[in-house]
Amino acid sequence: MRRLGIDIGGTKTLCVVVDDVDGEARVVEERRVATDAAGDAAAAVVTLARGFDGITSVGLGIAALVTRDGTAVTTTHLPRVRDVPLRAVLSERLGLPVVVDNDGTCATVAEWRLGSARGHDEVLVVTIGTGIGGGTIVGGRVARGTNGFAGEFGHMVVERGGAVCPCGRRGCWETYVSGRGLARIAGAASSEAVLEACARGEESAVRALEEFADWAALGLHNLVNTFDPACIVLGGGLGARSEVVAAITGRFRGVEQSHVGRAMPVIAAATLGERAGAIGAAFVGAGD
Repeated sequence: MRRLGIDIGGTKTLCVVVDDVDGEARVVEERRVATDAAGDAAAAVVTLARGFDGITSVGLGIAALVTRDGTAVTTTHLPRVRDVPLRAVLSERLGLPVVVDNDGTCATVAEWRLGSARGHDEVLVVTIGTGIGGGTIVGGRVARGTNGFAGEFGHMVVERGGAVCPCGRRGCWETYVSGRGLARIAGAASSEAVLEACARGEESAVRALEEFADWAALGLHNLVNTFDPACIVLGGGLGARSEVVAAITGRFRGVEQSHVGRAMPVIAAATLGERAGAIGAAFVGAGD
């Protein structure tokens, strides 16, 4: 069963084919192309899909709120797909089963099926980069919510009246736990500059990373109280960095150890990197 997964990012689009080899699902093909953000995304997906032989299903991951019927209701980097019933349009044009989902949900499925959370049925994935994404696996199933919008952890309010979020509200978790959040805490130009300063042992940068990790641990503790996962996977361009994982893990364990009677969840860095969205989309598209 050759499942095609496509992850459309702001600048690049990644396609993978997942097939069963010796009884196990594996990535057997991979292609990258530039994203034409102003172009017709549906037409681009059709062209890409037709370039692969023997495809049995298609999954599409995008950075957007996606309804259960496969309509993107919010998206910043693909304005021409907003409010378009992508699932119906693509299924009709390709004559194949198609599923459209949020890229954070797709990354969650990938880490659960082939990555750091493999073997666990209660999983929390949090990706930290420009903002926060992710998702949850509950009882061996993806949690999507009534509208399909579950997993928007970044907009969980952690400080009433706090820093302004791009969404327009104040105190959202991702205003503190993100690349721009770390830079703001440190008063630096970028999160990378903060981590470089930490590597040099600069005390102010180390304190900023500790504060960042405190905010991360606070949000994770709230999510653990809600979902009680066996495994937490930290991913994203910032979240999977070894020094960031170590800082967050240390702070989280300090908070969580005070909770009597609950086993400490495993915390691991994501292993699939930027391929996670496309790999997860392949599984989602096949209904796996």
